[in-house]
Amino acid sequence: MTDDRRVVRELVRAHGRTYADEAGIRLRDTPQPLYRLLVLAHLLSARIRASVAVAAARELYEAGLRDPKRMAAADWQRRVDALGRGGYRRYDERTATQLGDAAGLLTDRWGGDLRRLREEADGDTDALRGLLQELPGIGPAGADIFLREVQRVWPEFAPYLDGKALSGAQRLHLPEDPDRVAKLAGDTEPAVLAAALVRASLDKEIAEDSLRRAA
Repeated sequence: MTDDRRVVRELVRAHGRTYADEAGIRLRDTPQPLYRLLVLAHLLSARIRASVAVAAARELYEAGLRDPKRMAAADWQRRVDALGRGGYRRYDERTATQLGDAAGLLTDRWGGDLRRLREEADGDTDALRGLLQELPGIGPAGADIFLREVQRVWPEFAPYLDGKALSGAQRLHLPEDPDRVAKLAGDTEPAVLAAALVRASLDKEIAEDSLRRAA
C-alpha cells in the first residue's frame, strides 16, 4: 500500500461520514430523502458552520417540512422559526423565502420529484448541475454539495469530487485529479470519500490527523 493510499484510508476511517448521514437522512432514490438532501445542500452552501446547517435541516424535518408540497404550503414564519431553532439565524429570513420558492418551482416543473431532474439530465453531470441551479437558493456551491452526496444513489455521476473536495486532497498532499484520488480510495464509496475530503478542506486539524495516522 502506498503512502497516499494510507492517507486516504486513515482519512475515511476517522472522518468518512456523509453530511446526509449526519443530518439523519437515509438516502435512497425516492422523492422524500432526495428532497431532504436538496434542502441540506441549500443550507450547507451558505457561509455558516456545517453543524448549524445540519441542525437546521433536522429542525425543518421535525417541523414537518419534509417534501416540496409541505415546504411550499408552510407559512413563511414557520420556516423562519424552524431555521432559528437550528441556529440558522444569520440567513433565516432570506433562506425561508428561497426554500418556499424552490419548493414551488420543483413542484410545478418536476412534480416535486428530483428524479425527474435526473431523467432530464440523462447522465450529463453539467446538465444536472445547471438544472439544480435553476432552483432559488441553489448556486454552484449548493449544486456541488448535492452532487457529492447524491452520487451514493445516482452512480452515473460518480466519482464527483468538486473543487472543495480537491482542496482537501491538496491539503493531504494527494493528487488533485478526481479519478486518481478515487482510485486511491479503492472500494470506498465516492460519496464517503468526497465528504471526508471536504471535511479535510474545512478543518486543518482533520488533515493533519490523517497524515499523522498514516505516517
